Parts: sequence; C-alpha cells; structure tokens
Amino acid sequence: MHPTDLTVSAVVYHDGRYLIVRETAGGRAVLSQPGGHIETGESPEDALLREVLEETGCTVSCGEPIGVYLWIHPQTRQQFLRLMYVAEYQSCDESHSLDDSIISRLWLTREEVEAHETTLRNPTVLRCIQDFEAGRRESDALISGMLPLQENVDQVLARADLV
Repeated sequence: MHPTDLTVSAVVYHDGRYLIVRETAGGRAVLSQPGGHIETGESPEDALLREVLEETGCTVSCGEPIGVYLWIHPQTRQQFLRLMYVAEYQSCDESHSLDDSIISRLWLTREEVEAHETTLRNPTVLRCIQDFEAGRRESDALISGMLPLQENVDQVLARADLV
C-alpha cells in the first residue's frame, strides 16, 4: 500500500477569478490550485504560503480552512489527503521564477475551470471551488487538534471528505 500524500492547497479568489496553476503531472498538462506537500516540521499555514509563492510568484495570507479532502487515484490507488484553505491575494511578482513543474499561472472564473474539467489534476480542484462558493469553512481547531499532521494521518483521514 502506498503512503498517504499529505498536501495543502489554496483557493485564492480575486476580482471574480480563481488563481490556478497549469502544471505537468503524470506526463500531461493539468490545472490545479496552487499547493503541495507539507514539509516535516512545517505548519500547514506556512506550507500554504510557501507553495503559493513557489508555484505562482503570488503572496497571499492564509485564511480559514475550507475542509480536508481525500482523493484516491483510480489507477494507482495512491491516496492524496488535501487540506484546503481560503487564501487572500496580496500581490504577484511577475519576475518570480516558478517551480519546474509549473507551466503558467492563470486567473480563471469558475465557469472556465468547469470548461477544463477533463484537464483538472483531480476532482478535488472543482469540488473545493464549489465548497468555497457555498460558504463552507471549518474551524481552525479542525486541523490544529491534529498537529503534528505527519504523526496523525489516520486521524486526519477520519475527518476527510472522500472525493
């Protein structure tokens, strides 16, 4: 059995559009929210700020958690546990060098994201936007009560929404 990948991502909504990255994953170009793996000893909030900057060149502030999502890759059965936060846009540095796997930074409406549904990295991308728009927010206690996350993956899995 594969270990569970513990990741963090951000829903960044600004001027009617969502911050999306076009990246290479599994040999193809896909769309996703900015985010990535939480490093050992790193808080989810710090990981979120770092990943958004590395992948987009944008600075954000971390807001409330939207939720915890579990997606299981249908072919490999790899589990991806995603902590999703609201993040408030502050600025973007157009000259910032992006992570190697990132092709570009995009600002898309929900309708434009839906139109690219077949090229989304996984179904949690659209689900998290829908939950954000529906006003779903979780208490900070949801995640802080499970820290350190790397040592409490089973507890985090028990709280996750299966996508």
